[in-house]
Amino acid sequence: MTAAAGPVARGRFITLEGGEGAGKSTQLALLARFLEGAGVPLLRTREPGGSTGAEAIRTLILTGAVDRWDARTEALLVAAARRDHVERTIRPALEQGTWVLCDRFFDSTMAYQGIAGGVDPAAITWLRGFATDGLTPDLTILLDLPVEIGIARTAARADGRQRFELREPAFHERLRQAFQAIAAAEPARCRLLDAREGVDALAAAISALVATRFDLPPA
Repeated sequence: MTAAAGPVARGRFITLEGGEGAGKSTQLALLARFLEGAGVPLLRTREPGGSTGAEAIRTLILTGAVDRWDARTEALLVAAARRDHVERTIRPALEQGTWVLCDRFFDSTMAYQGIAGGVDPAAITWLRGFATDGLTPDLTILLDLPVEIGIARTAARADGRQRFELREPAFHERLRQAFQAIAAAEPARCRLLDAREGVDALAAAISALVATRFDLPPA
């Protein structure tokens, strides 16, 4: 007689955060390669976006003139996109035992619309709970980069610059300070890494961090 299968272990939820030009998308792809090599069932996703409805909202948020939306409107749009993303993509994957790697999550809302954008952080925190029902990453990796380097990187992109990349340097400086403050406030969840490191060195540091945190074989 075959024994009944036990409950599926919940997948791990890892987010990458940082200012413009920090290299999140590149590092997420490299971390995904490491995890897949370790045999981890994996889903890669992003915010805003990650579900059909959220991708439609992403277009609204990231395109158009810099002043298309004020920060409060942006926060509401992001919260709507996040709700759809969590319910249709992230939570089902985690419940099936799949690990989720996400390029941005609620820390970006606190940084962009809250601390840097001027929306009351208490309102951002309320929206976070309303959209996610308390879903929190197991690990958040924040990539820290001097503003002038990030601006230079985004200016060199062949696909053009998005609304937030066109904001004034003072906004990006507030943004960097916001992510640093988030990392300092939640050291158990967040790790701040220097994004001035070369791509391979930074990827090795991230893989080592994840392997140690979740008891995986080293890269």
